Amino acid sequence: MKRVLITGTNSYIGNYLNDYLKDYSNDYDIDFISLRDGSWKNNDIHFYDSVFHVAGLAHIKETNENKHLYYEINRDLAYEFANYCKESGIKHFIFLSSMSVYGIENGTINKGTALNPNNHYGKSKLEAEILLENLQSESFKLAILRPPMVYGKDTKGNYPRLSKLAIKTPAFPNIDNERSMIYIENLCEFVRLLIDDEGEGIFCPQNKEYVNTTHMVKLIADFHGKSLWLTKIFNPIIKLLNIGVINKVFGNLTYDKELSSYSKDYNVKDFKTSIELTEG
Repeated sequence: MKRVLITGTNSYIGNYLNDYLKDYSNDYDIDFISLRDGSWKNNDIHFYDSVFHVAGLAHIKETNENKHLYYEINRDLAYEFANYCKESGIKHFIFLSSMSVYGIENGTINKGTALNPNNHYGKSKLEAEILLENLQSESFKLAILRPPMVYGKDTKGNYPRLSKLAIKTPAFPNIDNERSMIYIENLCEFVRLLIDDEGEGIFCPQNKEYVNTTHMVKLIADFHGKSLWLTKIFNPIIKLLNIGVINKVFGNLTYDKELSSYSKDYNVKDFKTSIELTEG
């Protein structure tokens, strides 16, 4: 049995992983630890096989007043806790980073794409990665995950906004785009395999299929029995607008599929099924 410690008691991904691994209850023993205060330093954690560090700051509007929190939580705390794990004898540490470390809003990310984050969230994650890599050794294996947008039931971010729109609007732009995304169960399966393999390195897991925004919104509308008119009338305007929100919805942003390959298949749900489970 693998003993796994998850940081962040309120983490969406951490809690979903805990629920997901209940189907393998004879194989994994899961515990959570809160890093909100310094009390974690008094915990004996030497007996865990893997640590999944998902605690972090995300999904809040960045301001000059709160930017320091990104570095204190996403970078400094991650490094401090990882160092504590290493000193405690933990042999496998999984760090949840982000696609944001690349800092691009349109295009395809491949092995040669530079790391150039353009916001404090991405910068703090990248700086954490650099610090954590200094801790790597034969006895301390490090896995860094850079997933694209994660979606699933009760998730935060852009998906729930699109879902509400799909249900309420009578018309939606018919745009031919591609975006890398990952369904939460596919991500959890990837993490499960990493735990089993004590995998180390940098990983960019994603769904097998790139996501077309129009297709996704149509699937959501169909699931709820809503009629949705797809039109290209707005396309010229959308293409002229260089606005962050528009780019995140209708732009092209993908991982080269070579970056997302793994020795075992982690896509346990296809795209259509994932939408049905998310909306159900």
